[in-house]
Amino acid sequence: MLQLTHSRRRRRSTLLLAAAGLITLFALPAPAHAADGYRLWLRYVPVRGAWLNRYRRAATELVAPRKRSPTLRAAQAELERGLTGMLGQPPAVTHSVTAAGAIVIGTPRSSALIRGLALGLRRVGSEGYVIRTLLVHGRRATVIAGNTDVGVLYGAFRFLRRIQTRRPIGKLSLAARPKIRHRVLDFWDNLDGSVERGYAGDSIWKWDELPQYLSPRYTDFARACASIGINGVVLNNVNASPYVLTPLYLAKIAALAGVLRPYGIHVYLSVPFSAPITVGRLKSADPLDPAVQAWWRRKVAEVYRYVPDFGGFLMKADSEGEPGPENYGRTQAQGANLLARALAPFHGIVMWRAFVYSTNPHSQDRVKQSYDIFKPLDGKFDRNVILQVKNGPLDFQPREPFHPLFGAMPHTNLMLELEITKEYLGQQTSLVYLGTLFQEALRADTWARGRGSTVARVIDGSLYGERQTGIAGVANIGSDRDWCGSVFNQSNWYVFGRLAWNPEASARTIAEQWVRMTFTNDPAFVRPVVRMMMASREAAVDYMDPLGLASQMAAGTHFGPGPWVHPGPHMPPDWSSTYYSHANRTGIGFNRTASGSDAIGQYAPHVAAQFASLRHCPQDLLLWFHHVPWTYRMRSGRTLWDSLVRHYARGVETVKWMRRTWLKLARYVDPYRFRMTADFLTLQVHNAEWWRDASIAYFQSISRLPLPAGVAPPPDSLKAYEAFCIPYVEGTPGAGPACPPDDAPVPR
Repeated sequence: MLQLTHSRRRRRSTLLLAAAGLITLFALPAPAHAADGYRLWLRYVPVRGAWLNRYRRAATELVAPRKRSPTLRAAQAELERGLTGMLGQPPAVTHSVTAAGAIVIGTPRSSALIRGLALGLRRVGSEGYVIRTLLVHGRRATVIAGNTDVGVLYGAFRFLRRIQTRRPIGKLSLAARPKIRHRVLDFWDNLDGSVERGYAGDSIWKWDELPQYLSPRYTDFARACASIGINGVVLNNVNASPYVLTPLYLAKIAALAGVLRPYGIHVYLSVPFSAPITVGRLKSADPLDPAVQAWWRRKVAEVYRYVPDFGGFLMKADSEGEPGPENYGRTQAQGANLLARALAPFHGIVMWRAFVYSTNPHSQDRVKQSYDIFKPLDGKFDRNVILQVKNGPLDFQPREPFHPLFGAMPHTNLMLELEITKEYLGQQTSLVYLGTLFQEALRADTWARGRGSTVARVIDGSLYGERQTGIAGVANIGSDRDWCGSVFNQSNWYVFGRLAWNPEASARTIAEQWVRMTFTNDPAFVRPVVRMMMASREAAVDYMDPLGLASQMAAGTHFGPGPWVHPGPHMPPDWSSTYYSHANRTGIGFNRTASGSDAIGQYAPHVAAQFASLRHCPQDLLLWFHHVPWTYRMRSGRTLWDSLVRHYARGVETVKWMRRTWLKLARYVDPYRFRMTADFLTLQVHNAEWWRDASIAYFQSISRLPLPAGVAPPPDSLKAYEAFCIPYVEGTPGAGPACPPDDAPVPR
C-alpha cells in the first residue's frame, strides 16, 4: 500500500492511477529537512554569487525602536529571519544608526528617527509603506516606514521580496498602499474539522485544542497572509453552525484573534440568519421584529467583549437551504441592515453574499436571479454593508462572463468573491494557475460609466467613490504539510493576496515572483515554469468547458466530466449539466439573448450589444449566450462541432506539454517537490483525456456528426463513461453521488 504523506484521506483518482501503475505518488515521505512546501514562498534560501556581497553591504544592521508593539516585533523578527537565512549572518540589532548599510524601521509615532525624516508618508495611508535609501546621520541607510505598525510590516515583506527575487536594494525609492480596504480569506471550514470544498486535508483550526493550545502553524499562516497583504480571515463556513456564537467558541475565537492580530489580520465569522432561534431561543428571526433586533445587539456586544477588534459578519442567506429574510417576507437589504446596525457602534461590517437564487424548478435562467433580486435594492443597504458578489453570475466556473451586478449598483458597496480552492478546476491535483482567471475578472469592463469601468474600479471604490471596499477569496488552505494540497496550489493563495492589494497588477509578473521565491531564480527554470502557469487555466477550460459551456462536471463531487447529468427527483434542473448545455440535435448552448432568457439585458448597452451578436460575441463565451447550430461556421472557418472537438484535444495537448516541460527541469528542483509535481501532472493528463473522451462521446451522441479528420474516437463507449462513479471526494462531505453496489469499469 502506498504511503500518502499529504493527507490521511485517500484520494479518489490518484489511487486509481497509482493502482494502475501510472504514477509513483512520491511513495516515500519527504525528509524533515527537505523542501516539502511548508515554508511556502517565504523560504529565504541562501543567496550565492555577486548578489551576496551587494546585499550584505546594504543590510549590516537593523535599527528598531526601543518600544515596539507586537506588530513591530513581528516586522523585526521577519527581517532577522529573512536576512539571516538569505545572507548567512544575522544583522546587528541596534536602536541608532552606527554604520553604513543600516535598515531603519518604524513609524513617526514609535521612532524619533523616522519622525525627523521627510518621507512623504501621508500619501500611503494607514496600511501603506515607504522604503527609501537616504543618508541618516551621514550614513547610507534603508528606511522602512509607515504611518502604522502594520504598514512597516508590509514594507518589511516587500523589502525581503526584493532580495528573494534578486532585485537591487542599494538605491530604493518605493511607496505603496493597498487599493482595496478589506482583503479577506473566507474559510469554508466546519467546526468538526471538515472543510467544504477543501482539498488539502482537514481544517487548520483545531477547535478541540483551543484556546489552551495555539499551534505554531497559526503564526506561520499569519506571516504568509501578511506577506501578501491579506488583512481579514472569516474563520468558518458560510453554511454556518450556530455554535460559533456561543461563549465556548467565542473564547476560542478570541485566542485565534490574539495570534493573528500582530500581523494586521482581523477575524470575521460566518453566522446563520436563524441564530436568534437556534442560539437565542426566540420564536422568530424576522429582521423587523424588535426582539430579534435587540438579541443581535446583545450578541454583537458580547462578541466584541471577547474580540475588541472583531471585523464583522459574513452572511449566506436564502441560498441552498440556508434561511434568510425571505422566510419572513423581508428583503435582502432588510436582513443585511439588521446585522449592520448591531455592528455599526463597533465599526464592524456585514459582508452579505449575493449568491441567492430561487429553488423553484420552474424559475427562469438561474444566472439572472441574483441581479433580479439585488438590483432593485441599490441604495437601500446601510453604509457598513458590502454586497459580496461572485466573479460570474453562476458559480465559480472555469470561465464565466463578469457578474452584471458590478455594473448595476452605483449606490451600494460591492466586493468581489473569488474561489481560490479549485472546486471546478481539478481540485488539489491539477496545475491550474488562477492568476489569469482573477485578472480576467478584475479587468472586465462593465461600461457602467463608459469605457474603463472595470470590475477592479468598482471594487476599489474609484468608479463610484465608495469607502467600504473589499475582495474575498475562498481559501484553499488545510492541514496538509504544504498547506494547499500541492505546491502549485500555493500560487493561487499568493496571487489572490497580491491582486487584492493591487487589482491592476500583472498575473504574469506575480507568477514569476512566486516561482523565484518558491523554487529558484535561475532563468532556465523560471521562464518555462511561468509559461506553464500562464497556459494552465486556458488548458483546463479547453478540456472541461470550452467555448462558453458551463457546469459540465459530475454531480455532487464536481470532479470529472458529467455532461449527461440531467434533472431527476433529487436533481433540480439548474443543478444539472444538460440545463446549461441545452445540447440537442440542432445545436448547443444556452440562448440568453432577447429571444431566449434575455440575461444579456442585465448588462450595460455596449456590453449587451457585443454579447448579443453572434459575430462579435467573444468566442470563449459563445455557448454561454447563444444556442448555436453544430454546423455554424466559426471565425476560424471550422464548424462549431469541429471547433468544440479541437478545443478538447488542445487542452489535453497543452497538459502533455506542461508535463514534458516539467520533466526537463529536475536538476533545478529538490527531488520531493519535483516528483510530486511530475506525478500530479501525469494524473492531470489522465484526467484531461478522461474529460476529452467522455465529453466528445456524449456530444457526438447528440450531434450525430463525424469527428474531424485526424481525431481518434473515444476509447470507451458513452455508457462506460456514464456508468463510472466516484462515491467520495475530499472536500465534499456527504455529497458524493450514489453509486451502484458493483464498481463500474474504469474508463481507459
